[in-house]
Amino acid sequence: VCGSSIATVATMARVALPEMVRRGTERGFAAGTIAAGGTLGVVIPPSVLLVIYALLADQFMLAVFAAAVVPGILAAVMQMLAAAGYARLRPDAAPALERMSWRERWGAVRRAWAVLLLAFVLTAGLYGGVVTVSEAAALGAVAAFLLAVLRGRLSWAQLCKVAEDTALSSGMIYIVIIGAFTFSYFLAVSGLPEALVGPITGSGLPPLAVILLLYLMYLALGAVFDPVAAMVVTLPFVLPVIDGLGYDAVWWGVMLVMVSGLGMITPPIGINVFVLKGLAPGLSLGAIYRGVLPFLAVDLVRLLLLTLFPILATWLPHAMGLL
Repeated sequence: VCGSSIATVATMARVALPEMVRRGTERGFAAGTIAAGGTLGVVIPPSVLLVIYALLADQFMLAVFAAAVVPGILAAVMQMLAAAGYARLRPDAAPALERMSWRERWGAVRRAWAVLLLAFVLTAGLYGGVVTVSEAAALGAVAAFLLAVLRGRLSWAQLCKVAEDTALSSGMIYIVIIGAFTFSYFLAVSGLPEALVGPITGSGLPPLAVILLLYLMYLALGAVFDPVAAMVVTLPFVLPVIDGLGYDAVWWGVMLVMVSGLGMITPPIGINVFVLKGLAPGLSLGAIYRGVLPFLAVDLVRLLLLTLFPILATWLPHAMGLL
């Protein structure tokens, strides 16, 4: 529902963190779960980062979305396994509570009907070919507005605040994209990308080594930069390298978004961690980083799997006839 990692972390820090702590979960582990889980928002489509990558790299947006489906599911499953494994190894960090009855579970699902309906409408409309990506965005906005009105949660003051925030966000994204296209044009005219790409492609390093070096660069950038800014600044240099190595640009879009998300929880900085720290002042940065480590480990394994087996990302777009 939310394609922004930082916004997801900020929301869940207010909603989920107090509830997890109230149920006995160790504060550092609870915070690490939220910081790491926030990175799923940028991997699983529809995602703001995937949209911006498709625009900047001139790729078919639906193909990029389709390529992110299997890696997104893999990311969610592996993070759940990491949480379960940590809880098994350290039962005191996540004590078992009384098991909920199926009646209570279905009651919780019914109370979450609005979010589930919104996700279903967007996903079915987008992948069913009923609406385009732009139309899906409009449909999601209208559906969310109607749900808020029907639930009696939207006042005039809130509507004005939503309109203001939307205008600010849209303006920022347009300025970033316009600046990126201008930047890319001047770089192409100057011949700078060729000058930078030449030494890398002519270095004699195997393609996999070059990819791993790029991962390290994006991990460092993701720790201190917003992922959108890192993508805009580096893509004009990096994309020709990827093409020259023979890798698929759609696959690289998924990998770029994934490694940018990893950078947001990677010590010693990690934007998600600092956002969480700001919303939960009683938590130390060290405790949050310790809580993040199990998820960081499985995310690195996932990154390696998708690097060694790119078909995990490219299979679905090919099957759908998008590549």
